[in-house]
Amino acid sequence: MSHILSAVAWPYANGPRHIGHVAGFGVPSDVFSRYMRMAGHDVLMVSGTDEHGTPILVQAEQEGVAPQVLADRYNRVIVEDLAQLGLTYDLFTRTTTRNHYAVAQELFRQVHANGYMIEQTTVGAISPSTGRTLPDRYIEGICPICSYPHARGDQCDNCGNQLDASELKEPRSRINGETPVFIETEHFFLDLPALADAIAAWLETRSNWRPNVLNFSRNLLQDVRPRAMTRDIDWGIPVPLVGWEENPGKRLYVWFDAVVGYLSASIEWARREDLRAGGTGELTAETAQRWREWWNDPMALSYYFMGKDNITFHSQIWPGELLGYNGQGSLGGQPGAFGHLNLPTEVVSSEYLNVAGQQFSTSRGVVIYVRDMLSRFQPDALRYFIAAAGPESSDADFTWEEFQRRTNDELVAGWGNLVNRTATLVHKNFGEIPTPAERTTADLELLELTDAGFTRVGDLVRGHRQRAAVGEAMRVVSEVNRYVSQQQPWTLKTDRERLGTVLHTMSQAVADCSRLLAPFLPHSSDQVHDLFGVPGPLAPQPVVEEVTDLDDATRAYPVITGDYRLGETVGAWERVDVVPGTPVEKPTPVFTKLTDETIAEEIERLKAE
Repeated sequence: MSHILSAVAWPYANGPRHIGHVAGFGVPSDVFSRYMRMAGHDVLMVSGTDEHGTPILVQAEQEGVAPQVLADRYNRVIVEDLAQLGLTYDLFTRTTTRNHYAVAQELFRQVHANGYMIEQTTVGAISPSTGRTLPDRYIEGICPICSYPHARGDQCDNCGNQLDASELKEPRSRINGETPVFIETEHFFLDLPALADAIAAWLETRSNWRPNVLNFSRNLLQDVRPRAMTRDIDWGIPVPLVGWEENPGKRLYVWFDAVVGYLSASIEWARREDLRAGGTGELTAETAQRWREWWNDPMALSYYFMGKDNITFHSQIWPGELLGYNGQGSLGGQPGAFGHLNLPTEVVSSEYLNVAGQQFSTSRGVVIYVRDMLSRFQPDALRYFIAAAGPESSDADFTWEEFQRRTNDELVAGWGNLVNRTATLVHKNFGEIPTPAERTTADLELLELTDAGFTRVGDLVRGHRQRAAVGEAMRVVSEVNRYVSQQQPWTLKTDRERLGTVLHTMSQAVADCSRLLAPFLPHSSDQVHDLFGVPGPLAPQPVVEEVTDLDDATRAYPVITGDYRLGETVGAWERVDVVPGTPVEKPTPVFTKLTDETIAEEIERLKAE
């Protein structure tokens, strides 16, 4: 058994999330985490809403509310959506907790103490009309390197190079289009040049990453420069140094504190576990021992899930912060109170999911929100589409026609029909799972095939090849359907012994397939699991829990959490034998067929938006 950290990208709390977001960070991380739990590993899956930075501030002003009010609103929306999708976070929290503030400030102080936070005079952008600082990501212009016309002030998405906003040609504000004014300002920078050799040495040990992610990460080292870790803004975490923390206009850069969230959420989880066990919930040596199993143990493994636009922060900035905290750069140093922190085992980045050939854009109305999708369709239908056709290693396209085809042809006609046929035949002929007699070669070959699926599908999920993994699981489903067509159990009514053997073989094969598909289709797999009488929850679901801030009793907020312990056999990633004599009720359809009229309505709705 290994300790597995599933560190999931933090969705920004300035609005509801669309299906492109959960295709990048949500479903892939949950499939992986569910599988790892079934395989017997101790998984800690953490994330939360990212709530600092200028975008929240700008939107709050436009709506006439305080930034925290805006963040509170969308934190709740996002929590509810992700829980309904079935994402099994051990803790999904937020970056405006006092616990997170304290952890982020500890990281900053120790990186600074080790010499990797350097103070520099730099050029900052100011909006002429408001006098407010414009963050790099809110400035757009022509890339000075590749001439891409929509480069951001911190990075060009076309060539991948890091930039300073002042380097852009024809810079303009993405808020109102005006030309920013550049002024001198003091900030702290992460000394990436002093950490570059350590980052490079770490990347050289990474051999099993997706090639596009690893190549991009290594290319970042060709142009290493100090990266600003503070901002001129009054919404965020104070800079924890004398002479700075009293300054209301200086805050930690939102991307510094957001990636620290993986650690702070782990610490908050440990404290809340202590509270549930009757403890105080304080950060003590005992509670610290819980989260340290994932962060200090060199044998623990950590996987970071995100979209490709966040690779820089997870394969360079966050490793740089960790190395700086550990004192492992060229300047030396020593770890702080949190001890020697583990670097990522793998950065698992997905490409973009587009919709009908266009990039998702809330401003242009090209958007399908998770909440809207789940209000009209089964969550497993969306999960299946993302797993089977998502942007794993290249951009992918969501179309309503393809969503309908995969749902109807693969889920309804393929898997759902197999479940329904099997349960109906068992119920009608025996009312319970029959006792098998001597099996034929065909019976044995089928059961060998479904049993072998656990190794094949598991290896693919573990290697982050989820499209191939769900494809392999569905191939097994097809083979079971082929067996049913060949054996024709509906013709065996006069041969009760053979009929019972075939139906027992079908029931076992369906139970195996349900287990193979559980990480991808947890809601429907639990239905199948229950239908054939296997005890215990196969795919536990998350819950939304209302909590108070551990360090500020005046603040309350929702979190996603859950008890995902499966037991040694019930949820194991291996065959669990069905039991003859188990009653099987008349089934109801597992999946809902999508009509042409329904899809036409969705296409028109997307056009209207």
